[in-house]
Amino acid sequence: AMQAGDGAFDMSKLNRRGKKGGREPPVRAPAKSGKPSKPAYYKGKGKGKGGKGDEEAEVLDYSQGTLADAVAAEGGAAHTHGASRMDDDSDDDNDDEDDSPGSGAGVGAWVGSVFAKVSGSRPLERADLAPTLVALKERLLTKNVAEEIAGELCASVEESLVGRRLPTFGRVRTAVREAMEAALVRILTPKRSNEILRDIAGKKASGEPYVMVFVGVNGVGKSTNLAKVAYWLTQNGMRVLLAACDTFRSGAVEQLRTHAARLDVPLFERGYEKDPANVAREAVKHARREGYDVVLVDTAGRMQDNEPLMVALSKLIVMNKPDTTLFVGEALTGNDALDQLQKFNSRLADLHPDPNCTRVIDGILLTKYETVDDKVGSALSMVYTSGAPIMFIGCGQTYTDLKSLNVREIVRALLA
Repeated sequence: AMQAGDGAFDMSKLNRRGKKGGREPPVRAPAKSGKPSKPAYYKGKGKGKGGKGDEEAEVLDYSQGTLADAVAAEGGAAHTHGASRMDDDSDDDNDDEDDSPGSGAGVGAWVGSVFAKVSGSRPLERADLAPTLVALKERLLTKNVAEEIAGELCASVEESLVGRRLPTFGRVRTAVREAMEAALVRILTPKRSNEILRDIAGKKASGEPYVMVFVGVNGVGKSTNLAKVAYWLTQNGMRVLLAACDTFRSGAVEQLRTHAARLDVPLFERGYEKDPANVAREAVKHARREGYDVVLVDTAGRMQDNEPLMVALSKLIVMNKPDTTLFVGEALTGNDALDQLQKFNSRLADLHPDPNCTRVIDGILLTKYETVDDKVGSALSMVYTSGAPIMFIGCGQTYTDLKSLNVREIVRALLA
């Protein structure tokens, strides 16, 4: 269990501490219908991020704008209509493959050309497969798959084919696809959405809210995808509280407030120039008192080498002991996202008071994953090297565009 060590973190370099005494932080509840009321989008006369208090802080006024105005910086979610794709299994129903010779659909044309020589009437031996598996591994490497993962995938294919008679092209293709799927399941082992819901129900039964902290570098869409997760949770009957713990970036609180209003969920906020760890702690206390099921904590984007901000994030995690610390990374950046994840996890583990702590990141949310292409190899590498599963995939511009990992889709991309 993580313990917050007294005096372990020095916040003096991160913000100016206010001199006024504590008071109950405001919880901004959005309007139930129509245009958000003024309290949800108040205007002030202060100095913005450097203002002295909640009433005096200058904020962005989105009351006359659109949701696109509020979230354009993150390619945001434009509406709330429809069911979340997290609960849609239709993608798995579109995997039927034409195994006839010459077909290019699904896992087909390339696999057929590589494995054509191994089909025959006698049982296959390892020597028969060796040249083909070398070609398969090279193919996977061109898809950005890490060498260790490529080796494991090829070994799985080898084990599934040795000793089998595969007289037809279609049988070979099917066997390769099934072997790849089995290996990917072992590597990815994603924490499925129904398990998250069960974990939340378990915490609720004990009278505690489930706390999820969203972390990552700047500009990857943390706030927007946090809102997508909130939408999915509310669709599953959960009472959700958003916590605005990005107290550094100007406009961050207002952006999250806009999401809260559109989703009709409350927002816990303290404004800017506050200690994010304390804001998160007070949000969790408020959620416990009011019977909320889930607290989704938004944090400031930060580069992994920004030591003061990494110290502040570590303090937030150690003090609040979240059930899930979710790293939000952009799929389009490929191996850059892998480097960010490794350095985030390594630095947070180094800062943890438990010397035996080796992993702080519990899961991954990949954003801008509208199409599965050669970057899929980097996604696999993120899971393989960190041990953290891909729990969510952001795949579009609306609140409904959140998916769970589809292993068959990845197999098709790797073998296309």
